Amino acid sequence: MQKAERQLVCADIFKDQRVLVVGLGKTGLSCVKFLADRKVEFAVMDSRDQPPGMYQMRSEYSDIEVRTGALDKEFVTEFDVLIVSPGIALKEPVLQFALKSGKSLIGDVEICALCTTKPVIAITGSNGKSTVTTLLGEMARKAKRETVVAGNIGVPVLEQINDDVTTDLYVLELSSFQLETTNSLQATASTILNISEDHMDRYASLADYAAAKRKIISGQGKIIVNLDDELVLSLLGDELTSRETLGFTLKQPTANNQFGLLTKNDELWLCQGEQALIPVSALKLKGQHNIANVLATLALGTAIDLPMPAMLEAAKNFSGLAHRTQWVAEHNGVQWFNDSKATNVGAAVAAIQGMDSSNLILIMGGQSKGQDFSDLHTILEKYTKHVFLLGEDAQLIAEALGTGVNTTIVDSLESAVVEADQEAKSGDIVLLSPACASFDMFDGYEHRGNEFMRLVKEVTS
Repeated sequence: MQKAERQLVCADIFKDQRVLVVGLGKTGLSCVKFLADRKVEFAVMDSRDQPPGMYQMRSEYSDIEVRTGALDKEFVTEFDVLIVSPGIALKEPVLQFALKSGKSLIGDVEICALCTTKPVIAITGSNGKSTVTTLLGEMARKAKRETVVAGNIGVPVLEQINDDVTTDLYVLELSSFQLETTNSLQATASTILNISEDHMDRYASLADYAAAKRKIISGQGKIIVNLDDELVLSLLGDELTSRETLGFTLKQPTANNQFGLLTKNDELWLCQGEQALIPVSALKLKGQHNIANVLATLALGTAIDLPMPAMLEAAKNFSGLAHRTQWVAEHNGVQWFNDSKATNVGAAVAAIQGMDSSNLILIMGGQSKGQDFSDLHTILEKYTKHVFLLGEDAQLIAEALGTGVNTTIVDSLESAVVEADQEAKSGDIVLLSPACASFDMFDGYEHRGNEFMRLVKEVTS
């Protein structure tokens, strides 16, 4: 069957309004294309002199005004609506001025929420959201649903919205930054997978960060609840009784609307209520955090009536995402794992505990983003033989860990890999799980992870 032609969804949005796109890059360019296709009157502003996407902007949209350098307060007054990229904090003085002047500040996800007519599944959390988003997309496609997977996972939502007519379902990974500028989301099902300290350089407190996450459950759709996360439970409050919920837990469920674990024939199984579904050993994903991710995804899929056989088949075949406890190599009895996506303490803790080994050599460090590393002391003392620290805040982390954790500060990732290889014995695991942002030394966590894998292949070849 021939695919239907692309339809221009929301053709009259921003009618008689002037729009300013604040911030280029991937998201900004997707907004530019969306607005240009709809003949909206708009301009672009970015605080950087040469922002990412400027070449494409100049070559494809040469008639659009672009202001670069310091954000211009006077320029903002000329517009009715500001579409703010998620990388720009709303506390920026120019944006606060715009708000006080009565301007509307929104993001690309808000535009999607206003425009799409199809069910949206919305996923957030400090950790695991990319895995859950991707796996749910695989489950939906296995069930023959035309599915768009987009958002914080790397595909801007507005790149996909024109195919709304041929789409059955949107599965969106949403960050706290994206949710700050989203007010109209009415997700069919949504979840806050977990909450732990992250982006404390942008939020005044953990409570402020959690409040941004909470916006994902607006509306009346079903909520998927992490029954093991006290902060999530306290955040949901009245919604736990006023809304339809499904839960997931690493314990045995106490109700049929809960997904968890039970023992059957001396083996651990994923289950729904009392019904065993699939043995944990059948999954390619490893680690307690990944088991929780699969359970959360099964709950989300059940909330939108995906058939269980299709979901279990997708779960069995899913091998995980790059840079997320990704197996790299085994050499002389030593296994190497790349968890470069662990850019906060909570993600690193999940990976460390998921390895379930006290023979762990850990590589961590980078930009700490204002996190408290002192809570890592007990976990690292229990699970690690040696911790190699690198990057901008290596000394700060070493001081936070204190005595009892065997640490060495190195000057590069290459040094960390070489020294870890020299120290590792058969039966050991070497894990890159930085708990930090990468921008002090790399272009992003992908660059860091790829470099780690290259270095591992060098020392193990």
